[in-house]
Amino acid sequence: MAELTTSSGTRISFTMRIAQIVFYCSSLLFMSLGVEFYGYTAFCYLVTVMGLLIPWSFTLAVVDGYAVIIGSRLRQPGIQMIVIIGDWVLSLLALAAACATAGVIDLLPQLKGSHCPSSLCSRYQISAIMAFLSWFHTAASALLNLWLFHSM
Repeated sequence: MAELTTSSGTRISFTMRIAQIVFYCSSLLFMSLGVEFYGYTAFCYLVTVMGLLIPWSFTLAVVDGYAVIIGSRLRQPGIQMIVIIGDWVLSLLALAAACATAGVIDLLPQLKGSHCPSSLCSRYQISAIMAFLSWFHTAASALLNLWLFHSM
């Protein structure tokens, strides 16, 4: 069981971290292209959470990449537990940010008046979709690492 290919320090783990970084950065990019996002708390929350998640995933991608290059896996329970807890907490934050953004995006076009021009709303919708995709990868990573933790 300890030899599964989804544990930290493997190519699959490295690929999942790279996918997380791509989706985090794209969500942040689509939200931040215009400076109008600061008018809504949910959008500011999404930008803040993505700002936390990008360095977390980048650091873990570097660690996984290094482990792939030298050919070893991360088998220290203390470090693995920190990764699991960090992934769980940050995946919940990402889910909350994605849900809040999706809720505001759903509400803005229904309000009377011009609260969201169509070009901005479509960018915000893409940002929310990317946030959900990034949450999916982070939650999957946390679940796999938690499942493999008992085999250490």
